[in-house]
Amino acid sequence: QVRLVESGGGLVQAGGSLRLTCAVAGGTDSTAAMGWFRQAPGKDREFVAALNWIGGGSGGLTYYASNAKGRFTISRDSAKKTLYLQMNDLNPEDTAVYYCAACTHCSIYNSNTYNSWGQGIQVAVSA
Repeated sequence: QVRLVESGGGLVQAGGSLRLTCAVAGGTDSTAAMGWFRQAPGKDREFVAALNWIGGGSGGLTYYASNAKGRFTISRDSAKKTLYLQMNDLNPEDTAVYYCAACTHCSIYNSNTYNSWGQGIQVAVSA
């Protein structure tokens, strides 16, 4: 397992942007994919975005939830062992605790298959 630490959350007005960062500690040789999930109050944790981690570099196949596509961009810097989530055109429905996660045997959209999680970071979007 790897240790994940999120940063970059906060309060932003509707239409604004935030970039979340996930710092990865530990070996990532077994990491197949990394992603972002979120959980709003009273709701289940939901998939936001993910990318394939195998192969190094800054590329990798990406996956997005329908409500994130076109607004959010997931990316990585393998040399820095860092995962990013650039969030643009935020709206109040994006308010949630955002979690970084990693998996070794993945079903990309299924949070139950991710075996390493960060502590979560709050994102709040005001109207």
